[in-house]
Amino acid sequence: MTDQTESEIVHRTLDPDGENPTVQIIEAIMDLEGVDSTDLPTIYDCVDGMLAELFSNPPAPEAQMEVEFSYHRYRITVEQNGKAKFVKTG
Repeated sequence: MTDQTESEIVHRTLDPDGENPTVQIIEAIMDLEGVDSTDLPTIYDCVDGMLAELFSNPPAPEAQMEVEFSYHRYRITVEQNGKAKFVKTG
């Protein structure tokens, strides 16, 4: 297994107060891959509302909660403050 190079890791900030965090993930992937949303698989099966829960009912900041999941060739980590990391896996 090789270490991820910085070019394979992309950092974004999601808006925790935004309407739908999963849409923000899809938009980020669309931007990274240069594809339309219709070219992407459904994200619902990957996160099933967990991001919305993380942002709408966040734990105390000292909990440093994060959600990590795989979606469309990326391993994605989203922190409760909206920081997101996209690591290309394929």
